Amino acid sequence: MAELESVMEKNLINQLTTGISQWTYRSDLKTDTALWENIRQKLNQNNKAVLQGVEITDAEFEQIKNYLLDQSVTPYKAALWLAGENGEAIIPLTRENAKYGTIHLMAVSSREIAGGRSSYEVINQFVAEKVTNDDRTRRFDVTLLINGFPMIHIELKNQAHPFMDAFRQIKKYSIQGKFRGLFGFVQIFVVTNGSNTRYIAADVGERLNETFLTSWVDQNNESVEDYLNFAKEFLKIPEAHQMVSNYSVLDTERKQLIILRPYQIHAIEAVKEASRNQQSGFIWHTTGSGKTLTSYTVTKNLLQIPSIDKTIFLVDRRDLDQQTTGAFKSYAENDFIDIDNTENTNELLKKLLSADRLAIVTTIQKLQIIIKRYSKEDKKDSSKTKKLRNLHIGFIVDECHRTVTPEVHRAINKFFNYPLWYGFTGTPIFEENKRQRKGDLPRTTFQLFGECLHKYTIKEALKNNAVLGFQIDYMDYAKVEDKKIYKDDKHKLDVIETIVNKSAGKFRLNAPPGNAYEAILTVESIPQAIRYYELIKQFIADGKVSEAIREKINDFPKVAITYSVTENEEDSLITQQAMAYALKDYNKMFKTNFAMADLKSYNTNLIDRLARKKGKYKRREEQLDLVIVVDRLLTGFDSPSCAVLFIDRPPFKPHHLVQAFSRTNRIFDKSKRYGLIVVFQHAEEYKKAVDSALLLYSNGGINEVSAPSFEEIEKFLKQSINELRQIASNPQNIDDLTDIQAKKKFAKSFQKLDKYLGEIQVYQNWADKSIEDYGITLDEINSYSGKYQNVLEEIRKDINPDGDNISLDVEYELETMRVETIDYRYIVALIQKYIPDEDEEVNQEIKDEKIDRHIENLSKSNPVLAEVVGNIWNDIKLCPTNYKGLNASNIINERIEKIIDDKTTQVATEWCLDKNQLIFLLDHFIDNDSININADFDSFKINHNINKLQYRRTIKKVVTDLLNELKNLKIE
Repeated sequence: MAELESVMEKNLINQLTTGISQWTYRSDLKTDTALWENIRQKLNQNNKAVLQGVEITDAEFEQIKNYLLDQSVTPYKAALWLAGENGEAIIPLTRENAKYGTIHLMAVSSREIAGGRSSYEVINQFVAEKVTNDDRTRRFDVTLLINGFPMIHIELKNQAHPFMDAFRQIKKYSIQGKFRGLFGFVQIFVVTNGSNTRYIAADVGERLNETFLTSWVDQNNESVEDYLNFAKEFLKIPEAHQMVSNYSVLDTERKQLIILRPYQIHAIEAVKEASRNQQSGFIWHTTGSGKTLTSYTVTKNLLQIPSIDKTIFLVDRRDLDQQTTGAFKSYAENDFIDIDNTENTNELLKKLLSADRLAIVTTIQKLQIIIKRYSKEDKKDSSKTKKLRNLHIGFIVDECHRTVTPEVHRAINKFFNYPLWYGFTGTPIFEENKRQRKGDLPRTTFQLFGECLHKYTIKEALKNNAVLGFQIDYMDYAKVEDKKIYKDDKHKLDVIETIVNKSAGKFRLNAPPGNAYEAILTVESIPQAIRYYELIKQFIADGKVSEAIREKINDFPKVAITYSVTENEEDSLITQQAMAYALKDYNKMFKTNFAMADLKSYNTNLIDRLARKKGKYKRREEQLDLVIVVDRLLTGFDSPSCAVLFIDRPPFKPHHLVQAFSRTNRIFDKSKRYGLIVVFQHAEEYKKAVDSALLLYSNGGINEVSAPSFEEIEKFLKQSINELRQIASNPQNIDDLTDIQAKKKFAKSFQKLDKYLGEIQVYQNWADKSIEDYGITLDEINSYSGKYQNVLEEIRKDINPDGDNISLDVEYELETMRVETIDYRYIVALIQKYIPDEDEEVNQEIKDEKIDRHIENLSKSNPVLAEVVGNIWNDIKLCPTNYKGLNASNIINERIEKIIDDKTTQVATEWCLDKNQLIFLLDHFIDNDSININADFDSFKINHNINKLQYRRTIKKVVTDLLNELKNLKIE
């Protein structure tokens, strides 16, 4: 029998508060008022010196509350404040007594973990002040407070439920605006059903993406699933406090909080341990698993080792327009890492010679200039040279083989007396693929950097859902003996036909606007890339994009090209002219203004557009579908929405092949299950090269790395169709299902069919197939889909989890039969794409007739809610800057709450009624319910000529009308 949730709650609190623990259980903290008072006490206690013996007054605390409420509007903004300056979150306070002036109160410190002024408390069954339809939604299970602030929230379900029910509940609460106020400071959500436990960085409801739910693994990469074992490993002190301070990163580009995954944390700890022992080494983390983020955190955290004077993250000058430096800037904007992006080498020299312990990001070229300058005869014995040589420096290198050559590595080691090296790579160089011999220079990763300090291969990453596997199609149009065809336009046009007209499933063109995937086409040379660009533009101009594709996305495909433009080579003029032509196309497509002198800026813009991490690029009109490259973007480029790599070039070397493939296997959404690879030449050679490379880099096998074959997915699709037919041989039979369990079986079966039908369409073999080949028509599936929607509504209303043995995801989104349910949430998601980020410039008019139409349609079924949404949408269009960085759901919820408050206050005042009772009735009123409400007739008759019977009849109608009007504003 499943353990009761109340028992689980008790066991969890017991685990957290007994033995060697710094958590204290606070049974008295159940309400918002109690939480605020607890914070007030802690601020008084922790800031006695600053307060000069005069505790915070009521008026001053109101000032503090208003400040904190402003900081907790979103989890990201809360994280910004918590990061503070030098690790301290500070509250400015102007004292009521002017003689004390303005002071700054320490609220939370990441420099005082497990000691100092930090306190750790556990609360449970916190009761939200706002009454809702379901009393359970007013109570949170277990929350962990640091210095009184809710930081980690845990939602429990028992073993009779999947842990995803706990996640869906948190997401629902967030969309409804429950995680606001003090609970807006929550940084981590933990969900569990006892047997399986996951954690995820806090975010606003619509952006909580289940694909980022993470299981904890120990140092041996073994999963820790049991909730009490998870509490021992993850939630104890100091680990829990470290997670929200040392192991959290703010991504200013995405406007998101990132909580590191366990393998990243283990790697950081391994590097710190090696540095304490004065050892160098390398980290092997598979491409796509977040190496840049890990290396950034190492760069920051290594300064915790007293023996290290500086940490230097090295990049190559050629990568300055790529994502690594951009990512570092995004992470470091609210941190103490110094991004050295000046052209002045003297600035770097000042930082190296300063007494400050610094984390610096700089180029390998600048460092070489300094080394060369202070290695000269006239400077080699100077005091500056001696100081430089004796620095204890930790060098951190992401994509270590691309940035630091063996020659450069040797030169740096020769100059500095105490260098430590920590290289990061997803594709180490082994004996099997070692560099060519060059004197006695190192040829493998081990020879260059030392021992592997932590390993996390693609096989392990797949097991932990940190990356996706690969699904590979080999489409070699040439005969083995006729390789010249690869250079011909006919071959290229065949490739373009496949990419544009036969890859709708790969691009997911059925997705809602702005959610389709994008692709890279890589070719052998710049002339080949240019020719492809010319041909594809002509293909589009000639109207060869099929009508079926146009119906899905009418401006598909939007194409760009990028390559290195040279000045002095023989074909420079041709490549420059071609790029100038491509820039004109790009400028016209996106209303930009790039010239040949702005190529660096163009490439940065191109990368941002493909990465879709900035808010504006989530809109379809700002997106690209395909970029043509030679070698650019095939390493170090991170775009979760990039799902496809088309290859029309001879086979890569093993490490280059895995790097290129790994542009496609970032986690994005539920529909993206694999990185999709299509090979257009040298099929047999590629198959051997792929098998060899994946075997080398998956630590002992390729089966788990590669997707199932088309035949396997075809088998699953057939099984799902047969299962559906057994439950209901045709769509009309669904109406005969009366038992809720039978309806759930049908819904689960239809979801399975939808899943496999969506999955099979990414295979190239599907281009010659039809769903009718499997004994079911598209019309039948559409009919089943309609019945499915009706059944799902019944299940949502009647679901009874107790004793239910069928686990069903009622929030499952159909992939292949996309029926756009234009409901409130859909409209809000569309509006959110037009709300600018806090640092985004808004310089063009906002308009979207689609949203206007959706709001108009909503008004037919819910005019009250449509009016609220419409007013806010109009406000955003008129003045988007007023809404920068805000969440559309929260804006609408707050407007709704104000309307409800104003109208209930008005009616209660006018008719002498109890306002709290009106609110209660609103949350429990069902049509045709009798209205019973406390009414003060004696007070009302003072100013009105009416008898008691008339009064009772009138208020019944007034209250009924009010409830009917306001209930449509209640969003569940």
